[in-house]
This record gives sequence, structure tokens and C-alpha cells, in this order.
Amino acid sequence: MPIHFPTITSDFAPGTCDDGVLALDRFAPHVRGDGNAEPEMRVTQDLDLTGKLLIAMPGMGDPRFGNAVVFVCAHSPDGAMGLIVNKPSTDLTLRELLEQLSLERGPGARELPVHFGGPVEHARGFVLHGGDYSSAISTLEVNETFAMTATLDILEEMAAGRGPARALVALGYAGWGPGQLEAEIAQNGWLTADASPDLVFDRPDRDKWEAALSAIGVSALALSADGGRA
Repeated sequence: MPIHFPTITSDFAPGTCDDGVLALDRFAPHVRGDGNAEPEMRVTQDLDLTGKLLIAMPGMGDPRFGNAVVFVCAHSPDGAMGLIVNKPSTDLTLRELLEQLSLERGPGARELPVHFGGPVEHARGFVLHGGDYSSAISTLEVNETFAMTATLDILEEMAAGRGPARALVALGYAGWGPGQLEAEIAQNGWLTADASPDLVFDRPDRDKWEAALSAIGVSALALSADGGRA
């Protein structure tokens, strides 16, 4: 399967507008593991989870999101888009990805996993990173702490030992249509938490789910599928 890291702004347009704002209507919402469309819910109040974490509840029913921690890159009445940050690929590393893209590694290139970012567009690549880096082509500034780049130049920089100080490489994304994420939260599918660079970038993937729960005062052992918002 060819990996898609666009090299020009127009190719990145399915995710962004010219002003760098994520155009959520251009991302496809995911469907549940049973093949049914997710329920929609009319948004009755302002809810902006951009830059937050979604923590999957045990009983959400979709194994692709089991114990998932999702960083929300953008959220608006048009929908939401995020990346799962705790599910590393078992058959692809950054070294192998760079080889597939014919990018030569320099002596300072880091060894990083490639994550399963979500069930939509598995061959589409994204790099979630700190706010210290901005692509000359296109970078979405999520907030002062986090940014996301989906163009090939960031991998060229990383292969040369440059680029952002902290980064998470992902293939695929999680997408929600209008009201879909709000409906899932109302049905106790997700808890929400603030995102910290230490948790997203530095914590071992196997520990991120419990760490995210702990950050909002929830014990993973005590959590049940019937629990409400914390």
C-alpha cells in the first residue's frame, strides 16, 4: 500500500483551507466496527475539544478504539478530526517508512514507531508535534503546545535529524461528522482530558490510557462501561 505524504499545498487541501484552518467537512467520518453509521446529535451548546484528549471507555463497542487515547486536532460544529496516540504499528517503524518514501536517513535521525492514527485513510500520513516546528508548506497550529503537519517535508527534516523536538508519526485518522462526537460522549463512549506533551510524546504507549485516566482522577480498575463523565 503506497504511503501518502503530500508534497505540495494543493495536495494537502483535502484537510486544510488556504488560511491553514482544518476544513472538517473534507475529512470522512468513521463508521463503527459493526458497519453502522455513528449516531448524530444536534449540537445545542458550544463544545470545542480541539487540543484535548479523548479517552475510550471500556464499553464503547468498537475494538479499533479499545483503550484508545485520541488527540483531537480540530473540533467544530462541522465535525472533528483526531489521531490515536497510543496504538503503535506492529509492522512499520519510522525507519522503514523513510525507506519506503526513498528518504535517506542522516546520523541524527531518531528511531520512532509509526502509530495507527485511526480507521480512516490508512495510507494517509500525519505528524503530530510540538509547537517548535512549522512546515514551510503547511502546518496546522492546534494551540501553543501542539501542531500537526501532513506534508513530506517534515519527514525530510526528521530524516536529516532536524524537525520538531517531539513528534508522533501516524497513518490514518479518526473522523467524526457533525454532532457525531458529541453523541458518542453523551453515550459514555469517551472521557475527555487536557493533553500534555509528556503524555502524548514521552509516555510509553502501553501506559497512556491509564495515565490519561489518572490525570482526571479516574482509576482504570474502578472504571466501568456504565460510568458517566469524570
